[in-house]
Amino acid sequence: MDPKKVLAADDEPHILRVVKDKLANAGFNVVTATDGAEALDTARRERPDIILLDVMMPKMNGFEVCRALRAEAEFSKIPILLLTARGQEIDKKMGLDAGATEYITKPFSPRQLLQTVQTHLGLTIAGA
Repeated sequence: MDPKKVLAADDEPHILRVVKDKLANAGFNVVTATDGAEALDTARRERPDIILLDVMMPKMNGFEVCRALRAEAEFSKIPILLLTARGQEIDKKMGLDAGATEYITKPFSPRQLLQTVQTHLGLTIAGA
């Protein structure tokens, strides 16, 4: 079986590296983007099984990318997780209203993120 594909989009290189390394080490095929427009293009081209979006990115923010993807039929059922430092309830509501499956605030535990990704993909969590 082919590994599940994850799109991780964040404009902070160290966060993107941590997310990519943690998920790749768990056997996921990880593709990345460093701004919102690139995330949208990459999602359309790569057809990931799950999408992780930072909210505050250049060109398009995570809310905009999420809304754009949800407007396309092929992304209506794909889990979209927003990862952000914006932890206010109003921000969380905006994210869920934009179509996010889950809203995760930074800093986050890479292990917990892996478990969340596995849960949304319906995978058995090994070693958890």
